Amino acid sequence: MKVIRCILGIDPGLRHTGWGVIRQEDNRLSFLAAGRINPDPTLPMAERLKALAEGLSHIITLHAPDEAAIEETFVNKNAASALKLGQARGAAMLTTAQAGLPVTEYSANTIKQTVTGFGHADKGQIQAMINILLPGSGKLAPDAADALAIAVCHAHHGKHYG
Repeated sequence: MKVIRCILGIDPGLRHTGWGVIRQEDNRLSFLAAGRINPDPTLPMAERLKALAEGLSHIITLHAPDEAAIEETFVNKNAASALKLGQARGAAMLTTAQAGLPVTEYSANTIKQTVTGFGHADKGQIQAMINILLPGSGKLAPDAADALAIAVCHAHHGKHYG
């Protein structure tokens, strides 16, 4: 059975939420789009989360992905930062779920291992591998490259829902 699906990868954050959309046709992956959502940092928290949700809703409407994948929250030494990241992640998960997309979560180490072969790769290594794995993706912001890496990870490990 031929596998064809469109995958949205999300790298959540309150300052910058990276997103990337790829197409998977069996073992072949192709770049469709990527970018980041940048809520105004001067807005109250609720308004920033709303801007994040609206941005993701627009991306979902525009690219019509079949599935979504998101990075799990890593343990952060700063509890306040971890809480804020969790809120952004929750807004992203809720938005994708409300759009009817199955959402799968992956650890940062699994994503890095899948894309680079090294579970502790840095952002530069991820960007370099995304350029190799997804020709045409061009020079991307680190958040957008990370989101594409999440989508690639899902293409390799995720259950097919179609």
